[in-house]
Amino acid sequence: LQIVLAFGNYMNSSKRGAAYGFRLQSLDALLEMKSTDRKQTLLHYLVRVIMEKYPELTGFHTELHFLDKAGTVSLEGVLQDVRSLQQGMELTRREFMRQDDSPVLKDFLKVNSEVMEKLQADSKTAKEAYESAVEYFGENPKTSPPTTFFPMFMRFIRAYKKAEQDIELWKKQEAAAKEAESGSPGSEHQPEVKLPVQKARRQQMDMIAELKKKQMVKEPLIYEGKDGAIEDIISDLRNNPYRRGDKARGSAKKRAAGQSLQATPDIAL
Repeated sequence: LQIVLAFGNYMNSSKRGAAYGFRLQSLDALLEMKSTDRKQTLLHYLVRVIMEKYPELTGFHTELHFLDKAGTVSLEGVLQDVRSLQQGMELTRREFMRQDDSPVLKDFLKVNSEVMEKLQADSKTAKEAYESAVEYFGENPKTSPPTTFFPMFMRFIRAYKKAEQDIELWKKQEAAAKEAESGSPGSEHQPEVKLPVQKARRQQMDMIAELKKKQMVKEPLIYEGKDGAIEDIISDLRNNPYRRGDKARGSAKKRAAGQSLQATPDIAL
């Protein structure tokens, strides 16, 4: 997520100050920004950068367990069921106070009172843990139930894996094309073969050039200063919370509350 934020700040650097974060739903925008031939998305480029420069992060999805099951749970429904059981237990206790000689009620309370207390404690722990997780990612627990919160991660992981598979396929096609080219007689006189990976890299360079044209303002862009701008942003994010360099552009709190990655439909990768 830090790398995604760095890309967002990198691409929007000439339009606004640096963002402190983004909404999780903005992850879907990585699939909306496509290359001119509609075959490559911004997520493909992001995955390629991670594979080349941050290979230790490629298996991040292995740390997220049971997302599919968590996404089908209605936490509010579970808490309501626990409250209903507690009300039933209270009614049973009152009935036992009127019929304290009933062995059935006595045995029931003896066996299930402790179970009910543990169930209440577990439901409280689950509620607090979920709210803490949602707030950690900058979302509102009241407006982000599990049925919408966890599927956002599931969609991103599926798209990420698909992008990895596409890149591996392009690499195999490139290797096969190179092998076929080197093995054919008179290959040095044959026209240049446009390989998938080479074509993708050319599209990435065209994207950067297009962004420079559309975002050119009086202030120089971040990527005009020096090479490795994205890597510098990511390193800063790892070491310290992101800080805006121009405080005169407005309240940082307002930026933090409303800002997210934006996909500009008229800019092609």
